[in-house]
Amino acid sequence: MIVVRNVFQLKFGKAKEAMALMKESTGILQRQGEPIPRYLTDLTGPFYTLVMELSYDNLAALEKSQKESMSSKEFGEWYQRFIPLVESGHRELYTVIS
Repeated sequence: MIVVRNVFQLKFGKAKEAMALMKESTGILQRQGEPIPRYLTDLTGPFYTLVMELSYDNLAALEKSQKESMSSKEFGEWYQRFIPLVESGHRELYTVIS
């Protein structure tokens, strides 16, 4: 199993809007049969950090999921509303050991 963390550095003051959109994305992902994400926000470190964490059986499942999401019109429209709230971001992949 792998864990994927999409880490977003939000623009100052945009956390509330971003969280509302993330909750909306959960519905989109559910309708597409994707895993339900877990959301984390900062307690320490850089302010306005939002993490979207997902689990997949393997890298092939992640690749399939990304391909399907990125080709979805509904997800694309959602993503265009999310982009203006984000300063930067990165993705972290982890292997689950236990």
